[in-house]
Amino acid sequence: MTTATPSAPASLSPALLGAVSVGVLTAVQARINGQLGVRLEHAMAAAVVSFASGLLLIALISVLTPAGRRGAAALARGIRDHTIPWWMLVGGAAGAFTVGTQSFAVGIVGVSLFTVGIVAGQTVGGLVFDRIGFGPGGVVAVTVPRLVGGVLALGAVAVMLIAGDGLAGVPVWMVILPVFVGVGLAWQQATNGRLRARLGTPLTATLVNFVVGTVILTVLAVIVTLVGGPPATPPGEPWLYLGGVLGVTYIVMSAAIVARTGVLLFGLAAVSGQLVASLVLDALWPAPAGPGLLVEAITVVIGLASVSVAAFWRVRR
Repeated sequence: MTTATPSAPASLSPALLGAVSVGVLTAVQARINGQLGVRLEHAMAAAVVSFASGLLLIALISVLTPAGRRGAAALARGIRDHTIPWWMLVGGAAGAFTVGTQSFAVGIVGVSLFTVGIVAGQTVGGLVFDRIGFGPGGVVAVTVPRLVGGVLALGAVAVMLIAGDGLAGVPVWMVILPVFVGVGLAWQQATNGRLRARLGTPLTATLVNFVVGTVILTVLAVIVTLVGGPPATPPGEPWLYLGGVLGVTYIVMSAAIVARTGVLLFGLAAVSGQLVASLVLDALWPAPAGPGLLVEAITVVIGLASVSVAAFWRVRR
């Protein structure tokens, strides 16, 4: 006979709360970067501003803190001795892809639509990466509760896409791209977790991400500028330039938390935070296109249910 009983250890609760906070920060960053992209009329320029400001902050922290200096020394040794493979160093490419997509999509379709696309990508990516043992915690079994949680997350995506009346005029690629962003984020979280385990600190893993991401986005921004022209006059509101600071914060948190939760569970908890924050942001600050507040509220409930099932219940035979 199969019965369901609560099983999440108390020690996991702070990690899950941290993962939810990562999701909230991600939603806020998406809204800021999206609005900056709209105001600059240049998505890549907005992405460069976000990443470069984050790079300056994390570089300063790395220089001023003992953990940052130890991590930099460990990174140099690992590269010199070939104990850190190249693929551990390119997680910033996924971050660049995320911020670049935020900068041109969120200002048009809103945070909620962007988030539900990420839900699908993170769910699929998290299941695969945990199953093959790509994350820092090794192979994590795809148990029935975890699978049900993933299915519920995909159900939230389906509700958003099917029931959203405001999506008729949204180009298909604006819905598809966030799905790939979600897969990239799941891969980035697993990669950063492994790099953090090698270096002993999330600071240096975050620094590597921002260096790689800034280089990629700068090259893309130059190309876009040569083809389409320069950005508009920078806006004067200081809050539009906080995307990089938020990015540093949640990437450091992600690298530290994912080893405790696993890639899928982290992704589900972070997505719940994103969904709740997205609902609030879109209610207070509606985007030109979107599925509607009622549909968004339904998907938030489904997303929270998916995390609850995956985190706090297990199947006993």
